[in-house]
Amino acid sequence: MLTSSLIGRLSRFTRDRRGVSAVEFAFIAPVMIGLYLGCTEISDGIAADRKVSLVVDSLANLPSEVTTISTSDMTNILNAASSIISPYSAGNLTATVSCLTIDANKNVTVAWSATMNGTARTVGSSVTIPAALAVAGTQLLLAEATYAYTPTVGYTITGTLTLSDKMYMAPRISAPTYNNVACT
Repeated sequence: MLTSSLIGRLSRFTRDRRGVSAVEFAFIAPVMIGLYLGCTEISDGIAADRKVSLVVDSLANLPSEVTTISTSDMTNILNAASSIISPYSAGNLTATVSCLTIDANKNVTVAWSATMNGTARTVGSSVTIPAALAVAGTQLLLAEATYAYTPTVGYTITGTLTLSDKMYMAPRISAPTYNNVACT
């Protein structure tokens, strides 16, 4: 009697499908939530990296269009970088623009440099650039930016990521003078 009752209950239990959906959902929900959060994090990281590239483009482009840059002009150019990085925190952004001089022997040195939240390149210091850009007797503007990106959810896994970019640009009119220092 006990065994037939036990067999009957097991038989009913194996045919009962009422909780299957709840069990399947319990297995699938963590995977779906993880995919959603992962896609959100990746999208946000790509957007931040794109903003860093836009900052570098502006830092190289704006000084290349003028022949003289005052201190207030440079402040405005660097403040533009803060506006471009928005909605991300400008406090995590380091932006530097430098004018490089290439002599007859293709030695590249810094003529002037300005920065926001960082350290400007030392005037007269040597810089390594791609060989194709080293044209004797010319000048280049070098724009550099780094951004300390902290993912919203994934920071426990990756920590803070450093996004960076740089761009070289030839002056459009002539090499700009900054703060009464010529880029020659």
